[in-house]
Amino acid sequence: MDLVIRGATVYDGTGGPPCLADVGVSGGTIAAVGDLTREAGATEVAATGLALAPGFIDVHSHDDFAVFLTPEMDFKVAQGVTTTVVGNCGLGAAPHEAAQRYLPFFGADAHRDRLPAWTTYADYLDAVDRHPPSLNVAVLVGHGTLRFDVMGNDRRPPSDRELAGMLDTLAAGLDAGCIGYSSGLVYEPGRYSQTDELVTLAQEMAQSGGVYASHMRNEGDGLLDAVAETIRIGADGGVPVQISHHKASGRSAWGLVHDSLALIERARSRGVDVTADQYPYTAGSTALFAVLQNHEERAHGVGDVEWERITLASAPRHPEWERRSIADLAAELHADPVEAARAVVDAEGYGAVVVMETMNEDDVRTVMGHPSTMIGSDGIPTFGGKPHPRLYGTFPRVLGHYARDAGVFTLAEAIRRMTAMPAAKFGLAGRGAIEPGAAADLVLFDPATIDDTGTYDEPRRYPAGVTAVWVGGTRVMHDGAHTGERPGRALRRARD
Repeated sequence: MDLVIRGATVYDGTGGPPCLADVGVSGGTIAAVGDLTREAGATEVAATGLALAPGFIDVHSHDDFAVFLTPEMDFKVAQGVTTTVVGNCGLGAAPHEAAQRYLPFFGADAHRDRLPAWTTYADYLDAVDRHPPSLNVAVLVGHGTLRFDVMGNDRRPPSDRELAGMLDTLAAGLDAGCIGYSSGLVYEPGRYSQTDELVTLAQEMAQSGGVYASHMRNEGDGLLDAVAETIRIGADGGVPVQISHHKASGRSAWGLVHDSLALIERARSRGVDVTADQYPYTAGSTALFAVLQNHEERAHGVGDVEWERITLASAPRHPEWERRSIADLAAELHADPVEAARAVVDAEGYGAVVVMETMNEDDVRTVMGHPSTMIGSDGIPTFGGKPHPRLYGTFPRVLGHYARDAGVFTLAEAIRRMTAMPAAKFGLAGRGAIEPGAAADLVLFDPATIDDTGTYDEPRRYPAGVTAVWVGGTRVMHDGAHTGERPGRALRRARD
């Protein structure tokens, strides 16, 4: 064996009680679990008093460009994340020309010359293997990118030819190993699509086992209709469903999560495979452009808009605006908040990213405690600015604040929601478990001290309590420092 982690409290990912054991690794794979004898040449790691878990799977990320521009991915691996699922909210990485419109949103516009060349999803997956990051990458095809590629921002149903173009690109992505497709129905151009279009695309992947993941049309007062539509797309399309960042956004929607969870339960009882993900904060983050558009068009997809609770996280051309609310800027500009928001969007375009305080803590705990919920950061890896602290702290915050301190669920169950549960949902074979034959994606942490440390003013802080992280048996974090290793690869799902 190459590596033996000795005397850890092992949480195997199943949600069952932990056990004291040694874990041996050979050639990037877990070779043995138990009371292991010492072997000459094996690296020994003392883990008495520490917890060892499968590497965490971030099922909802926006790391599509970051895996190339910041390949160490320190903000994720420092949390224990060893696999990131990209392509969420319809914002896919291919076709590449269409995907370029998203670069400002991720603060990557000024760095486009550092990106490797790709055109298709197959190219993107190959680029990940050629330029490996420090974690593994699984890819969703983005509906918004498909739609923009064939019809731009047109507010109409696609023609037969345009729909055929979307289907062809989706099929090619699935053939290349993408794990499903996502939609972003509060964003352009996804918000102009109708349900039947999304069902037709879902049917394309019914035989592959791919997942339909959706940032739904409405997370405010229309939450229940949006959940019902999402479930219908999965049921009529014959595919598993993932509800992205399940929440009730805006004061008038608080409490609706009890009813949305009931809809999920009823669908599951009918045999629909529907689950959700969640980040553990009462504030979200998105493009100011989308907030303004939804508000001005009275779509209410992001919930009630309270401008004093919406703060600029990133404004690359005007960093002096960052961490100021739209209401505060409006007072300075002697304008109403909508006019101020429009002025910011005019100046920054998609580069204006905001943090929105829109949720209720009781709702967060209700969703988290429900068995349908797994964990996803939804972090936006902007270059510069002050991103939402979920980018650095999501997984330790769940383990420390919500599992250990608040008792929302046991530590074993919290780990299952981050490991075996998402691995099974997204078809990530050999991940999410500590057992012989599984990939040696592992995180060693102190259950007494693990927690997030970032704040909205100082979000770029590594969490506390994470001792070491391995990806494919290679250590990428050690005592709070990145090792410089980049052993990640693209994870491809085989079509049935």
